[in-house]
Amino acid sequence: MVQAYILIQTEVGRAATVAEEIRGISGVALAEDVTGPYDVIARVEAPNVDDLGRLVIARLQEVQGITRTLTCTVVHV
Repeated sequence: MVQAYILIQTEVGRAATVAEEIRGISGVALAEDVTGPYDVIARVEAPNVDDLGRLVIARLQEVQGITRTLTCTVVHV
């Protein structure tokens, strides 16, 4: 299982709406609206890196109000 944090920037005033919508996407374990340079942080899980990429590109980036994402893959060393 591959896990990652997705740091999300949204249009002004859309953070809560975006967080609520992405919580319903399969593979999203957690989504919170936050303060700081990013508006929403989501923790996602996928069976492999390819599926993680598809989740981010095909599902998350299609949500209305998202302007930019940054994917931070969890590593276990």
